[in-house]
Amino acid sequence: MVSHNKRLVAALAAVAAMGMGLAGCGSDTANTGDSSSDGGKVTITYMHRLPDSEGMTLVNDIVAKWNKEHPDIQVKATKFDGKASEMIKKLETDVKSGEAPDLAQVGYAELPEVFTKGLLQDVTQYAEQYKGDFASGPYSLVQVNGKAYGLPQDTGPLVYFYNKAEFEKLGITEVPQTADEFIAAAKTAAAAGKYIMSYQPDEAGNMISGLAGASGGWYKVKGDSWVVNTETDGSKAVADFYQQLLDVKAVTTNPRWDPSFDASIKDGQLIGTVAAAWEAPLFMTSSGGTGSGEWQVAQLGDWFGNAGKTGPDGGSAVAVLKNSKHPKEAMEFLDWFNTQVPDLVSQGLVPAATTEDAKTPSEWSTFFGGQDIMKEFKDANNNMGDFTYMPGFSAVAAKMNETAAKATDGSGKVADIFSDAQTTSVDTLKNLGLSVSE
Repeated sequence: MVSHNKRLVAALAAVAAMGMGLAGCGSDTANTGDSSSDGGKVTITYMHRLPDSEGMTLVNDIVAKWNKEHPDIQVKATKFDGKASEMIKKLETDVKSGEAPDLAQVGYAELPEVFTKGLLQDVTQYAEQYKGDFASGPYSLVQVNGKAYGLPQDTGPLVYFYNKAEFEKLGITEVPQTADEFIAAAKTAAAAGKYIMSYQPDEAGNMISGLAGASGGWYKVKGDSWVVNTETDGSKAVADFYQQLLDVKAVTTNPRWDPSFDASIKDGQLIGTVAAAWEAPLFMTSSGGTGSGEWQVAQLGDWFGNAGKTGPDGGSAVAVLKNSKHPKEAMEFLDWFNTQVPDLVSQGLVPAATTEDAKTPSEWSTFFGGQDIMKEFKDANNNMGDFTYMPGFSAVAAKMNETAAKATDGSGKVADIFSDAQTTSVDTLKNLGLSVSE
């Protein structure tokens, strides 16, 4: 699927410039690792955190196809079931002990961080021959200062999932386009025990940063210093939108990854929510089939001061780790794996590969009322605002989630998420030894 992701393209300058402040942090040489070769046969290890849920083409099955066709480059894939932040900590430990895999899934938001920790290997000489298989924006996010450290896998634009039939029962004939219209509709729905939006405290660092970033980035590099502004007009609009909904109890507050969130869909309470494109198959599972054929995907309205733009929530690269002794073979497999578009789509991904168009799987089309939701995801991908992540963003995201939880019980305000993000961003960059302009 061709993606001219404006956020990713715009990020190139800042990510490249980041190399000025981080010179010497990365690794350009291969050390020992747990990949092995035996009489010309090479074994590559790959750690991922793809869903591997029922109905998807399992990663091990995709890898099995490669192994059958490439007897001299055998791949062993392992799934990491913990949180993304826990996987980064494990990779850091394993690189130090020489036990890290050759390849690991790394979110775009995490790549600057693992680079500063010296966990990555410069594979530019191999990446150059594969860059034409991927959209230029995602490819730029696997680079630091012009050097590539892996290949892009997918992107995660935010969209709106809603139950069209339930909307019509409430007299909401179309998705509201302005914040005022949306809040009025949310009040109408809440009076009937229905909710057309969710506030997800455990997704503040991902979703809410993406929504705020739709109207302008938080992080820039000026000279050799980072400039931080997480309290933008977009951030204020997001805070105002959610605060109004919370104040009148017209939004659910179940954490996204808590069973209560799934229950709110299954019992017909939650009939609309912002979600990342990759959530489509997970959302279908969460629903337990409730409303199958009635759900639709829409682009975000201008609810967050975003002028019709969307923002990022997730999206990953696969990086070659410092320890890999076989980067050439690892990259050969990685290019193949990341261009298995139908298999990656089955995992709920919006692939970064441009080698073929992604098609909406039939079971997704059934759930979403016959809609070609992959086209909606592609449109959203092409309509991203400019957003760049800073090194150490995981610490910022963790603080945002913690602060977001306080707004659910009234002990804090949504605006506090962004003021805490500002303080944490500056402190984190300074702790990494990086220059911050204030």
